[in-house]
Amino acid sequence: MWPSFIAITLLDGVLLHLLPPVRTGVDLIPGILLATFGNLVLIGAVGPWLARRLWKRRPAADPAAPAKAQLEVLSDRMGTGLLVASIFGVLAAGLAARPTVVAETEERERAAKELYQYVEGHGSAELRRNLEASDTVRLGEGYFRSCIPDDGREEWTCFFLDARTSDTEVIRDPSRLPNKRDP
Repeated sequence: MWPSFIAITLLDGVLLHLLPPVRTGVDLIPGILLATFGNLVLIGAVGPWLARRLWKRRPAADPAAPAKAQLEVLSDRMGTGLLVASIFGVLAAGLAARPTVVAETEERERAAKELYQYVEGHGSAELRRNLEASDTVRLGEGYFRSCIPDDGREEWTCFFLDARTSDTEVIRDPSRLPNKRDP
């Protein structure tokens, strides 16, 4: 179990760094420290508890082996299984926290990503909070207008996005009116 602990803890730390479950990100060393403490809880508390619960309910694997040895082996196996499960847990949390961009075309996806980066870098806290409620319409080939509502959903901050080239241009629209949809 202990060689697995070292390898899996380092892998968990790298995963936390590369796919952080929080928007602010996790540096590598803090990620490894978080993984270390989490994995110690798994193998030091959860694993032995589960092993004792399972051991009481199963018949003796080898009647000649001492009961304490059987419990120790089961505890090691349970701890290793939990460590492997932690990889999938960290991976799932990191993938779930990634922003989702749904797009019809590559240009629309590039425009949405550029708007996201622009608002994260230059927008107010209110714009960042409401970014997921943005409404984007296609005005022409590679040209979009995207509007983000305020907290009360009464006023909108709008942007023109030109994604016809690889360098998407973001221009603030002075109009505060939302996009119109055809019925």
